[in-house]
Amino acid sequence: MHLLDRRRIALERTVNALSGAAIAFAHLVALLVLWVTNAWSAWALSLLALAWPAVFAFLLWFAIGWPAIDYRHWRYRVDHEGIEIWSGVIWRQTVTVPRSRVQHIDVAQGPLERSYGLATLSIYTAGTRYSKVDLPGLDHGVALGLRDALLPKDAEPAV
Repeated sequence: MHLLDRRRIALERTVNALSGAAIAFAHLVALLVLWVTNAWSAWALSLLALAWPAVFAFLLWFAIGWPAIDYRHWRYRVDHEGIEIWSGVIWRQTVTVPRSRVQHIDVAQGPLERSYGLATLSIYTAGTRYSKVDLPGLDHGVALGLRDALLPKDAEPAV
């Protein structure tokens, strides 16, 4: 049983902080526009103004606290049969992908993932429900090694 790379916590904190800042800023701008245009009553604007610190506090907690909680609930195991991935804090799920179902595997890095040295392993399978299974937050080298380990060994060359 393996955990994701701990750098995923910092990456998720960065992503959540950027998203939270955008949401908080949009809320503040909407509040100011409504106040300037007198589109809503003073009572409604007061409620929105009081809600802004609560929204900001929740977004701050989500940016700082949630990634560590989420990290503790991701696990994966690779064996001769395939890969099994456990995830979810509230809604937990276990996804098992047998090697025989693997069609192809991608290792992707966005700009923020690349800056943290992380990657996402995407496993494409034959089927509809879980035709793509993602395993985010892996060290790039580990993701490449998993890609090579999960490819079916008995496959015929395509050409």
